[in-house]
Amino acid sequence: MSAPLTLVCWNFENNGKSDPQRRRAGDELLRSLNPDIVFRQELWDAGTNGSTIFNEQVHTLGLHGVLGEGSCTALFYNPAKFAVVRDWTKSRAPQYVMLPTALTLRYDDAGPEALPFIAVSYHLNYASAEQRLLEAEWLTTWADKGWATPDGRRRTLPAIFVGDNNSYTQPGTPGDLAPPDLASVKNKPHRLHRSYAVPSGERVPDIRPDVAFRTAGLEDAARFCATTHGNHKALARTVNACETHGPDSRVDRAYLTPELLPTLAGFEVIEVNEDLSDHHILRLSLDGDLLAEALTVSASSSSG
Repeated sequence: MSAPLTLVCWNFENNGKSDPQRRRAGDELLRSLNPDIVFRQELWDAGTNGSTIFNEQVHTLGLHGVLGEGSCTALFYNPAKFAVVRDWTKSRAPQYVMLPTALTLRYDDAGPEALPFIAVSYHLNYASAEQRLLEAEWLTTWADKGWATPDGRRRTLPAIFVGDNNSYTQPGTPGDLAPPDLASVKNKPHRLHRSYAVPSGERVPDIRPDVAFRTAGLEDAARFCATTHGNHKALARTVNACETHGPDSRVDRAYLTPELLPTLAGFEVIEVNEDLSDHHILRLSLDGDLLAEALTVSASSSSG
């Protein structure tokens, strides 16, 4: 029997707000969660001076890590459970302002004949709804990557996308945080950044990245846990309300391809003190046995 797998995501503000003591406290907090994969955003300066800061963070977490271009995002993984098959981070990606980090990983407990899967840590653009939609659409190309099995058949790899969407969710899920009334967003530049104009000229809250992911067949893990498992706490805020930026919002999200949804055993938002970061931590629990089964069944099923 495989142990449960813990995946966490954190937009750790400015990698500890450029304060080494705060950064180490954040890394120790992540380590205390015993993660198997960490999806990180905002690792500014971690790649300078020969990646000195990043190497320290890898050591603190006790994991292996890959830092994305520009130190915008990163992935850390447990080498006792996962192996990198392909690193996509050096791919040319002019369509992104803050470049994602993407790895094709093999889950060792699934065996050598099973499919690997793709893990993507991303951070959609802060200031432009049009740019966010472009980036979300391009991210979905990692949900359509082919893989040749040993018998020569083509399969589509499962994928997990986790990151900061800087936007809202499509209404309709009971218990989910509704997009804000734009009038409640007092900071006018931020009101612009989090909205887009419809044909009438009216500006509406930006939900388009969420719609794009779902149109591509991906599902929001928190929404899935709420509607399937009755875990409505999964829909908790990931960013606190404030006077200038409006009410509580759930901008940090995880999206899974359909074959991975049955492996999702739990989802929670771990709140952190605002002095440490302006975003809270997502924690996903995957059933290791079901993940191995999903990757094995996918490898033997009809081509995608």
